[in-house]
Amino acid sequence: MIPTAHQPKPHRSIETVAAVIVAAGRGTRVGGDIPKQYQLLDGIAILRRTVDLFRAHPRISHVLVVIGPRDADCAAAALPAGIARVLGGDSRAASVAAGLAALPEATTHVLIHDAARPLVPAAVIDRVLEALETTPGAAPALAVTDALWRGATGLVAAPVGRDGLFRAQTPQGFDLAAIRAAHAAHPGGAADDVEVALAAGLEVAIVEGHEDNIKITLPGDFARAEAILAGRRTKERQMDVRLGNGYDVHRFGPGDHVMLCGVAVPHGRGLQGHSDADVGMHAITDAIYGALAMGDIGRHFPPSDPQWKGAASDIFLRHATGLAAAQGFAIANVDCTLVCEHPKIGPHADRMRAALAAIMGLDLARISVKATTSERLGFTGREEGIAAIATATLVAQ
Repeated sequence: MIPTAHQPKPHRSIETVAAVIVAAGRGTRVGGDIPKQYQLLDGIAILRRTVDLFRAHPRISHVLVVIGPRDADCAAAALPAGIARVLGGDSRAASVAAGLAALPEATTHVLIHDAARPLVPAAVIDRVLEALETTPGAAPALAVTDALWRGATGLVAAPVGRDGLFRAQTPQGFDLAAIRAAHAAHPGGAADDVEVALAAGLEVAIVEGHEDNIKITLPGDFARAEAILAGRRTKERQMDVRLGNGYDVHRFGPGDHVMLCGVAVPHGRGLQGHSDADVGMHAITDAIYGALAMGDIGRHFPPSDPQWKGAASDIFLRHATGLAAAQGFAIANVDCTLVCEHPKIGPHADRMRAALAAIMGLDLARISVKATTSERLGFTGREEGIAAIATATLVAQ
């Protein structure tokens, strides 16, 4: 954490927070035919990405965008319906002042953010809001760690001490009444709203920023921002673990064997069903569908369709396994419990595991098949049928 020199003081409680997104500039250094905030970053307008971050934050009740006088059409194309907009002025300070003046009356605090910072983590916003509980102003920053020089005519003129120096970021948060008054009193020309606040004597707390919170300024910044987005997607996928469960029941009927987890087990009766009634494989299949949030066997193989009458259940399991792979998931493990009095499952469990492993393309160690009885209770206890419960774990590849 960044150490701060401010002494916390009692302050007006945060009741209603609005975000002002400053998007009135032209951003000419980045190039292109339209202002940088309307250019696409990984297929989505920069301004839209920025606005969506603040719309999604649970403590922000209102988002207002300050746009340039010539950018109404661009803004309409980039922004979702219902987002409030106001025209900016001929300077950043004038644009911010216009945004502050247009906020709802109930607003107590405001976050002022650059439209060209579309990757600010929610944790940075949280830290600013937390600091505003005790100070009239707060802003994120990163301590300067590189050596600094002062240069002249292309040569190093002198080293500059870096102690106490920070790289400023946004959002910069303030008590709304205080920052309005500060802007009204400021002569203009400030680099950011912290400078305006300091000129008015407001205390501004420093909170920890983030390296991802870059400001897109030059053409090369697009590649850097896209790399950050790609890294986030990779991390999200690495953390994406899905769990599904399945349950199935089939009653006994005429026959001399039952199909359980791909193995024909000798028995004095068979299991009745539209397919081969493999209750274990059905439960596993539904567990995989469930982990994918893609329904159940009946959705993909309707029993009303005659082509599935008597079908081997491995067709269903192969389909579910293929869907998981197509969605970018690997099956980490499967656990199936068969509930019955008879037949005895133990002597056949390893063959069942091997059959399932072959169908799903998994190592045997990732598949569990076990059995229990219901202590002579219920339909399984009365030996009217067999039930199966299964759990499948999927992980993003």
